[in-house]
Amino acid sequence: MINEKFVYLGAIINVIGSSTYAWNTLKGKTKPNRVTWFLWMLIPMIAFFAMIGEGVGLTSLMTFMVGFGPFLVLTASLMNKKAYWKISTLDWWCGGLSVLAVILWIITGTGVIAIILSILADLLASVPTVIKSYRDPSSEHHSVFRNGAISAAITMLAIQHQTFSAFAFPLYIFLNCSVLYTLIRFRLGLKIKSLILSNRN
Repeated sequence: MINEKFVYLGAIINVIGSSTYAWNTLKGKTKPNRVTWFLWMLIPMIAFFAMIGEGVGLTSLMTFMVGFGPFLVLTASLMNKKAYWKISTLDWWCGGLSVLAVILWIITGTGVIAIILSILADLLASVPTVIKSYRDPSSEHHSVFRNGAISAAITMLAIQHQTFSAFAFPLYIFLNCSVLYTLIRFRLGLKIKSLILSNRN
């Protein structure tokens, strides 16, 4: 366990990654899926207030930053028309199911069930970007997810009271960001496709 104030370092690392992604979006180098990034902005913000209501305290700052970063990315995407990624039917389905999870979350109020539903909602929102990162990693930028994983790891180490309410969302963010970072940084999807094709031949 580390000092709780290390959460501030995690927040800085997080915003650096998000700012880099937003800058690349402004330049047209990345093409974020707007369904995913809108929900990534909305869900953590609601989760942040749920965590505050549960008395989580300073370590909830990571959750706030997880929502603030996508706000920067979404704004950059709307400012540059070339940074648009075509939305598919699957994206809308995932987005709709994610919103449904958010509604159920709000109905249940705060607590363990609300946090589980917030994670489910965020996971469903992630599906379109996970698929995009698998199929076309060049349309993404890995730094935001690397920094997100680092920030989440710092937050978990800084948690003073190991409760589900404090630990669950940072752990989910760490795992989610790690998967996306690996897919994009190492172009894992393209390597798997190449391996499959070579085996067929």
